[in-house]
Amino acid sequence: MAHRPPMTRRALLRSLGWGALGLGAAEAGADAKARRRPPNIVLIFADDLGYGDLSCYGSQTIKTPNLDRLAGEGVRFTDFYVCAAVCTPSRAGLLTGRYQIRSGLTNVLFPRSDTGILEYEVTLGEALKSAGYATCCIGKWHLGHLPQFRPTRHGFDYYFGLLYSNDMDKGEPPLYRNDEVVQEPADQSTLTERYTQEAIDFITAHKDEPFLVYLPHTMPHVPLYVSERFAGKSAGGLYGDVIECIDWGAGEIMATLERLGLEENTLVMFTSDNGPWLTKGEHGGSAGPLRAGKATTYEGGIREPFIARWPGQIPAGTVCRQPAISLDLYVTCLRLAGVSPPRDRPVDGKNILSLLKGKGRSPHDILYFYIGENLFAVRAGRWKMHVRGREGKKRVQLDQPELYDLRTDIAETTNVADRHPKLVKRLQSRIAKVEAEIAASTTPRS
Repeated sequence: MAHRPPMTRRALLRSLGWGALGLGAAEAGADAKARRRPPNIVLIFADDLGYGDLSCYGSQTIKTPNLDRLAGEGVRFTDFYVCAAVCTPSRAGLLTGRYQIRSGLTNVLFPRSDTGILEYEVTLGEALKSAGYATCCIGKWHLGHLPQFRPTRHGFDYYFGLLYSNDMDKGEPPLYRNDEVVQEPADQSTLTERYTQEAIDFITAHKDEPFLVYLPHTMPHVPLYVSERFAGKSAGGLYGDVIECIDWGAGEIMATLERLGLEENTLVMFTSDNGPWLTKGEHGGSAGPLRAGKATTYEGGIREPFIARWPGQIPAGTVCRQPAISLDLYVTCLRLAGVSPPRDRPVDGKNILSLLKGKGRSPHDILYFYIGENLFAVRAGRWKMHVRGREGKKRVQLDQPELYDLRTDIAETTNVADRHPKLVKRLQSRIAKVEAEIAASTTPRS
């Protein structure tokens, strides 16, 4: 199937009906002021955090009172997934609402990589900016380090952070403010605290207008660093110190919202890009009861903590057991801002506002999980089926699919494929259909 060339950003926004200046300009004036201001959005995104690394998800050694409070005053999801088990693809899906294979960002980018997120993609930052939001990205970007791929070219008014993982550049990556290197190498022992302060400063500066704070933390990706005031404080060792520092940061942001009177009009969310890096031992976190971790499509690699708070909108103490995926956050945030998702390309995320409020069922009858360009697994209701696996470093088609009943076997220990041949065949048919559809709609990289 032939692809039309990617549109320029200006032409794209015009095609979406947002106008050359976006919805924010269209809504300026007395009529806009008379309408209720859309909610502020704070999205805190950890790196390599495990399902079992927060005390509200069962950790016995790591104490996370602020994130526990966030969950207690809002909603905690038990079956929330990210679209990929490694950094770059997961962030691509989060910020576009599209499976990463559609954008071609299917593998981890490195400082030597000459590619990144295309102008064709409409990021969460860009979409909300069109609706009059002030937008910032503070933390790890990892969608391309060259100038044309950086956050300020893709919808974010302000950027502060590392452009890729902290173990790259021999573990001495530069720290950027917008396009300027402000420290090289970055002092990683204070990164989490500096990110937190940058987020607080942005919120304070933009308290009188709707804002998006996207805060993708560098930690707990290895190498682990923490400042002296957090070192040695956690029963979970250095890894626990790092998580407890992230938790402190979440508390500082919540306190800022309260001080500024913004709590009731701010949706705060917390999750991570993928599961724990288990091969790093005590520096790698815990998947709790789940199988495996980072870089796999077993539950430990892709099922993540997800908590959200929006006082007056999300009932306190809500627990959602319905499947959802990080792609959904894009669509949900756009809908809250009064923006329609792009209509000229497939968008895979769904509006999960009802799930946030503890109502209804998952809008997904099936979720797809990729490693690289290959579909490895699907989840359909209570069922999880794997069709690809690894032999050493090779990705291979399984001779026979693995089917697990997550309702009774969350650890994926017992393959029941031979007991449900009709279900296996039905899921195989769905996989074949989606692979054909995605092959026909993938964004060209040139």
